[in-house]
Amino acid sequence: MSTLSSNQLLKVASIQMVSTPKLKENMDTAQRLVNIAAKDGAQLVVLPEYFCLMGLKDTDKLSAKEAFGTGPIQERLAAIAKEHGIYLVAGTIPLESPEPNKVLNTTLVYDPQGQLIAHYDKIHLFGFQTATEHYEESETITAGSEPRLLAIKVANTEWRFGLSICYDLRFPELYRALGQVDCHLIPAAFTYTTGKDHWELLLRARAVENQCYVLASAQGGIHVNLRRTWGNSMIIDPWGVVLAQLPEGEGYITSTLSKEKLNEVRSKLPALNHRKL
Repeated sequence: MSTLSSNQLLKVASIQMVSTPKLKENMDTAQRLVNIAAKDGAQLVVLPEYFCLMGLKDTDKLSAKEAFGTGPIQERLAAIAKEHGIYLVAGTIPLESPEPNKVLNTTLVYDPQGQLIAHYDKIHLFGFQTATEHYEESETITAGSEPRLLAIKVANTEWRFGLSICYDLRFPELYRALGQVDCHLIPAAFTYTTGKDHWELLLRARAVENQCYVLASAQGGIHVNLRRTWGNSMIIDPWGVVLAQLPEGEGYITSTLSKEKLNEVRSKLPALNHRKL
């Protein structure tokens, strides 16, 4: 393989967890899995939504919230990224909100030097009701308002990522607003009920319609609070092919993003150039 070709490849990893109400336990698990993925050659690693805490009740996240840019969770994440020299996309952590008794559900991104280089506050808040399940994120979370991109340079090649979280997946207008990217990063905690019917369908649709890779990092299993999440963390290519998948339980998957593959798909079917609206 030529130097030019290898420069246009990026090895990524998606971490899957079954987070608990114990913050330290979750942070230890996250660090252990990131360590393994980094030793496997991953240059960019993504943690799932709520990786640091899946409380017994929704309000538990309020006691774990930190101010943006400071706090023990953020300090540890920065140290992990620096230790391994990787880009670390830290699923979501609870940050202080302008609204009392609520938090922002925020993705933080650290560079290989451990510097915070991007963040995204979840815009679309999940609401779902059946006879046996009830979720209403707006009761404890303040919605974000701004789409966010992540741009990095690895081996003189620029990579552009769209940042979104879980329920955002159902709103294609957000992905259009992010413009042309190489990959969408989607940390999530999809419920088992909705995940079994819609998760893969929506992920592959976002990959195909945006002609880019999709990396989804999920919660996957039965939690201490008896919530069951769907799992099935995935890495999907721009043609909609699932390159890697982890059905359930903690672990990680890896794959390699290729600029050549992106160019191939977009040149043979230039749908992004054919848009009218």
